[in-house]
Amino acid sequence: MRPFLYERADSPERAVRSAGDAGVQFIAGGTTLTDLMKIDVMRPERLVDINPLGGGRAGRIEETERGIRFGALVRMAQAEAHPAVRGRYPVIADSLKLAASQQLRTMASLGGNVLQRTRCEYFREVSWACNKRAPGSGCSAIGGVNRQHAVLGTSDACIASYPGDFAQALVALDAVVETAGPQGGRRIAFADLHRRPEGTPDVETVLMPGELITAIEVPAGPWTRRSRYVKVRDRDSYAFALASAAVALDLDGETVREVRIALGGIASVPWRAREAEEALRGKRLDEASALAAAEAALAGARTFEHNAFKVPLAKQTLVRALLETQAMEV
Repeated sequence: MRPFLYERADSPERAVRSAGDAGVQFIAGGTTLTDLMKIDVMRPERLVDINPLGGGRAGRIEETERGIRFGALVRMAQAEAHPAVRGRYPVIADSLKLAASQQLRTMASLGGNVLQRTRCEYFREVSWACNKRAPGSGCSAIGGVNRQHAVLGTSDACIASYPGDFAQALVALDAVVETAGPQGGRRIAFADLHRRPEGTPDVETVLMPGELITAIEVPAGPWTRRSRYVKVRDRDSYAFALASAAVALDLDGETVREVRIALGGIASVPWRAREAEEALRGKRLDEASALAAAEAALAGARTFEHNAFKVPLAKQTLVRALLETQAMEV
C-alpha cells in the first residue's frame, strides 16, 4: 500500500472542503477502498474519514408517512435488521442480507455501498488493460474470460458489471440520494446516479469532485410491502450475483396494478427493467406473463464468449422473483 495522509472531518461542510482537491477520497467503512488500495488499483493521496458524522442524522434511519430515510453512515447490518425495513420494505432487507458477509455488513456504510467499484478481474489486476482503471488502455475483458460480465448497458470500451445488491432495491423503488458538495446540496434520483460506461467508463457516477452522499430516501408506496429480492450466485454465501431481481408489486386480485423491477449481476449499472414493467401492468400475473416480461427485459442483451448463459438465467430469476413476490402474505 502506498503512503497517504489521513484526517477526520467533524461536519459535512468540513468534509466537502477537505475533499475538493484531486487525489482525495472519503472513507467510512472502507471495506472496498482499502482492498483496492492494497492491490494498487486506487491510489489516494489523502483520506478524509467521515465516520465522526455518524453521531447525527447521517447515522440514523427515520421513517415518516412519506417513506424511509437512511443516513449515509448507517451500516448495512443496521438497516437490514431495522423493524420498519424488514416489515414495510422487505426488498431492501433482502438485498442487504444477501450481500457480502456478516462482518462486512457490520462495517460497510450504505453511502459507500452504492458507490462500490466493479469486481471485474481485469479492473482489479493492474497488469491488464482496463479503460475503467486506466482510460484509453483498452478492455481486456472483451476478449478475455468474461463469465461474470454484463450483458446490458455495455459499450465497446467496457463490459464490467455493477456488483451491488442494495442498489437494485433502490432503483426499483425510485429512491433519491441527498448530497452535500462544493456547490451546495442537491437531490439526485438514484436511477441517475450511476453512468453507463459509453466512451468514459472511468467516470462512474454524476457526483462532482468533493461531493458527499449524506442520505438515501425511499418513498413509500402500496408496492413496498409486497416486495422481494432474489439473487442467484455460484455459492450460497459471500458471492456476487450472476443474476438478481428486485421486484415490488401492487396487485388487484391477480392483476398487476403497479410493478417495479430492477435487475442485477447482468448490467453495467443498477438496471431498471421498465420494458418488463410495461409488459405486466394491467395483466394477470402468472408464469406465462412473467416470462413475457422477462423476455422484454432481456431483449437488448449483448453477450460475449463466456456469459451468454446469463440471459436465460436472468429471465428465470425474474420469473421466480415475480411469482414469489406475488405469493407473499402482506
